Amino acid sequence: MNDSSRLSQTGKPKGPEARDTPEVQSGRQKKALPLAWHPGDLQRAARRRLPRAIFDYVDGGSYDEVTLRANRADLEALRLRQRVFCEPGTRKQSTTIAGQEARIPVVLGPIGFAGLVRPRGEIHAAKAAQSFGVPYCLSTFSTCSMEEVRAAVDAPFFFQLYLFKDDAVNKALLERAEVVGCRTLVLTLDTPVQGRRNRDLDNGLVVPLRVRLKLALQIIAKPWWGIGYGRSHRTIGNLAMFAPRGAELAEISVWAERNHRGPLTKDDVAWVRKNWPHRLILKGILDAEDALTAIDLGADGVVVSNHGGRQLDGALSTARAFPAIQEAVGGRTELIFDGGVRSGLDVLKALALGAKGCLVGRTYLYGLAAHGQAGVEAALQLMSQELDSAMAFTCVSDVAAVKREVLIGG
Repeated sequence: MNDSSRLSQTGKPKGPEARDTPEVQSGRQKKALPLAWHPGDLQRAARRRLPRAIFDYVDGGSYDEVTLRANRADLEALRLRQRVFCEPGTRKQSTTIAGQEARIPVVLGPIGFAGLVRPRGEIHAAKAAQSFGVPYCLSTFSTCSMEEVRAAVDAPFFFQLYLFKDDAVNKALLERAEVVGCRTLVLTLDTPVQGRRNRDLDNGLVVPLRVRLKLALQIIAKPWWGIGYGRSHRTIGNLAMFAPRGAELAEISVWAERNHRGPLTKDDVAWVRKNWPHRLILKGILDAEDALTAIDLGADGVVVSNHGGRQLDGALSTARAFPAIQEAVGGRTELIFDGGVRSGLDVLKALALGAKGCLVGRTYLYGLAAHGQAGVEAALQLMSQELDSAMAFTCVSDVAAVKREVLIGG
């Protein structure tokens, strides 16, 4: 049963999440308000529900989190050009991203281990994406397998691929993705090694993924999360068939760490291009020269990304890196913005820089943690409302025609 089914007719959640729903008194009756008035509500609700280690896994970055903070700071520093003499008319938010229709220019990005945030988290998120009308991208490291997600939704989804040392494993993943109807593959490039995530180390959230004493104490303080985790199937669905010692999360995490491909070469990308007959997007590019190489290798799109500030600390923020890449590419491939996007205002800024759309991660994970599918939909609805307001204030009538002049000094 998904969380949206636990909403009462007034929109109030039943069960343990009910305390996170704001209410106002109206005479003798209580009137339920939306799950969140703004994204900060969802973030606070997620913090209340999750053990600290799991919240920090979602919220944190690598090393001293310099790049994580820069992703937000540099987006916030961009200023929108407010206008008042606008032609009346409707504002169009819908577009296409990687060939798939999107009600707003947003894709729910690939999140590893989303089942730690909410049992069957990937299915909650995929259902929310389908219900709202945006694309969803499933991670190789999802707790639910691609087959389970496909059985739960009708809409096609993207599949994000990490490469492993054994090409037989890689080919099996590609074949399974095609069988379940994926027509867009997102190949992640920016994981030659794992960035050290200090918060995870401090919390004892390390491979092999097991419940250690520090996490156990945190779980005791968050019993509703602990009950859900205890009842869940703890695995990595897409990789379970390859792990020789069993399908439990701890064993698969060890197998994946030992068998991860590491740095990818041009030949690796060419191999994927040869074995994947559909749309290919390369994720994790921050350099204009690399973006041009991606085009030469046959990429149909590029995700400009620093992995959410979770890999090389001190790397450029996405907002700083994007203009040079956009200028070098010159419209020859689709560019997707990934890094620090928390609101519809951020989405408009990214479009003004030249993006076709944005990947979002933490933004919807807070909603997923707090309220499941309904929380993800609430996060998307908030972004749509914010985008509409930003378009109204800047005289933008169509997200497909946002110009650089929307930004002051652009």
